[in-house]
Amino acid sequence: MKVELSVVVPAHDEAAVIGATLARLFAACAAVERELGMGSEVVVVDDSSSDGTAAIAARHGARVVPVELRRVSAVRNAGARAAQGRFLVFVDADTQVPDATLVAAARAMAEGAVGGGARMRFDRPIPLWGVALETIAVPVYRVMKFASGCFTFASRPAFEAVGGYDEGLAGGEEALLGRMLAKRGRFVVLREHVLTSGRKMRTHGAKGLVPLLVRLVLLPRSTMRDPARWDMLYGARRTDPARARAEKNEERP
Repeated sequence: MKVELSVVVPAHDEAAVIGATLARLFAACAAVERELGMGSEVVVVDDSSSDGTAAIAARHGARVVPVELRRVSAVRNAGARAAQGRFLVFVDADTQVPDATLVAAARAMAEGAVGGGARMRFDRPIPLWGVALETIAVPVYRVMKFASGCFTFASRPAFEAVGGYDEGLAGGEEALLGRMLAKRGRFVVLREHVLTSGRKMRTHGAKGLVPLLVRLVLLPRSTMRDPARWDMLYGARRTDPARARAEKNEERP
C-alpha cells in the first residue's frame, strides 16, 4: 500500500520511553489503514543518542534516520524531508497517540485541512500547578489555534509552502508553524487527545518551567531563539522520579 501518512518522531536519548510510544503509534497507524485505507510509516529521527534509542526504534519497525543537529526544529525538518507521505504528523518520543486521534488527524488532512493539533493531557502524577496549566491550555489552544509540539500535523504542500519549522528557533517552533499554516487554510485543533509525559514538570519543577513560560509571554521572540533558556530540551536528561518509583516497585518481590 502506498505511504500517504508519515509520522515523524524526533528523539534524543529516549530509550526509556520510545518503545511504548512506537507500539501505540503502530497500532494507531493500523487503525488509519483500516478506517481510511491509507498506508503509513513511522520515521524516528535519532538525534545524537548515546543510549539504545535507535536500536529500539528499529526493533519496533520504525525507519531510523540518524542526525546530529541538537535543535528540535531542525530534527523535525529532517524527518519531513526523509518522509514519503503527503500528510505529516509530528509526535514527541514521550507521547501516546490513541487510534482515534491519528485517524482524526489523517481524515482532517484528507478533507482539506492544512494542519492542526489535538487536545493534550499529561500523564500523572503532576503538581497542582501542572494540573492548572493543563486545564487552561486546552481551551486556549482551541481558541488561539495552537498545536502542541508533542502532536502537530500538516499536509506536505502547506508545510513546504511555509518553509517547515523555523530552524532559528530553539523552542516554541510549533507555535510559529501553526500561525503560518493557519494563514494558508483550515487549521484544526481536534477534540481527540494525546497523552504526553509530565516528566519535565516532575524533573524541572515550577522553578525551572514557570520562568520560561513567563518569558515566552513577555519576550516571545528572544526567548524562542535563545538555546540557553531551553535546558529542559537540550540539557542533560534527568531521571523521572515517577518512573524511578515504578521501577523500584516492580523490583520488589
